[in-house]
Amino acid sequence: MRTGTSPEHDEDFTRFTEASYASLLRTARLLTGDRHAAEDLVQAALVKVYLRWGRSAVWDSPQAYARKTVVNLYATWRRRRWHTETAHPGGEGTVAAADRSDIAADAEARLELARALDILPRAQRAVVVLRFYEDLSVEETAGLLGCSPGTVKSRTNRALERLRAAGALAEYAGRGTR
Repeated sequence: MRTGTSPEHDEDFTRFTEASYASLLRTARLLTGDRHAAEDLVQAALVKVYLRWGRSAVWDSPQAYARKTVVNLYATWRRRRWHTETAHPGGEGTVAAADRSDIAADAEARLELARALDILPRAQRAVVVLRFYEDLSVEETAGLLGCSPGTVKSRTNRALERLRAAGALAEYAGRGTR
């Protein structure tokens, strides 16, 4: 326990972590493309949130603050030496035979999404994840990324163009961005 914190603050933080971990991990997984890197990213973000727990920036909206911390850490991790490491298929563990048939379609969709996101630069990937997977507005995405709404729109447009050019969004090629 950190010096100066109360047991109530620690209990509140524990409840918050239990309630929001899965959502934060999903976002981090989409951003990083790797389960283990996503777990590291969420863990680092939760440490930062804990250190500021109880302050108004966190207390007003802890989920938004934690998500912003995940996105900011993701953006700065590119400077780390190991940022170019890639995941190897098959490292996620095994699934019972009965469960394999139930999740086969979901697994293929996740693989397709991961392949599509892998071709995007970090900034474009972050915008696509926040806009289309987390379903945030242009303004909310801009606030999280610390840029203007116009930048979010242009990054979204460029990302979708890149995905369409790579054939990742073939069925959506004729549609406009939202």
